[in-house]
Amino acid sequence: MTKQEKIVSMFDEIAKTYDVANRVLSFGVDRSWRRDACENALDILSQKELDLVIDVACGTGDMCQYWSKISKEKGVDLKKIVGVDPSKNMLEVAQKKGIEADFILGEAKDIPSKDAKADIVSISYGLRNVVDRENGLREFHRVLKRGGVLVILEFMKLPTDSIAAHLRDFYMKRVLPIIGGILSKNYNAYNYLPNSIDNFITLDELKDELQSVGFEIIKTKDSIFDISTLTIARKL
Repeated sequence: MTKQEKIVSMFDEIAKTYDVANRVLSFGVDRSWRRDACENALDILSQKELDLVIDVACGTGDMCQYWSKISKEKGVDLKKIVGVDPSKNMLEVAQKKGIEADFILGEAKDIPSKDAKADIVSISYGLRNVVDRENGLREFHRVLKRGGVLVILEFMKLPTDSIAAHLRDFYMKRVLPIIGGILSKNYNAYNYLPNSIDNFITLDELKDELQSVGFEIIKTKDSIFDISTLTIARKL
């Protein structure tokens, strides 16, 4: 089994408890992070009609739900939302929520879409799980229209000497695995999360990677204590 297959299998195992664990472990703040990301992206595009939003690594559909909700609140006619994820079990949970979106089994490096069809591509807390990240970023660029935006929410690697890094590391490595393990009965999955952050890249490195495949960085925004980072980039 490849590394990517192991990650997908892990998410299959925790799919049923994933939403509850997310709400508890983030104290519900993940909802505001998603809302803020959608609002910022729609404001940047400043269009009243959008053809397509593709949410990659959509999981149980949270971000798709926010794209639908926020676009309506802003009076944006969003014609179609597609959620793509390699985990069959996560998609099954998403499909039961009644979200106005199509959910498709697929990977970041092979998005089931023709070239230049999407106004927005988003990926929330999933980029760390994309083993072939370079091809994933190139794929995001491929499916976006020229001028379309890429929205990334992620737990970025922080400088190890920062106070924020120490605070986040304590919670992620000492508290989160215990609570997540209890809720999901899968301790390995919630030990994976802090390890995946340690093995990830910094915001500056992400900017470099995005620019190298043809994106222009439009906005970056950190949450309190730099826990979560929003990055918005435009396809040149």
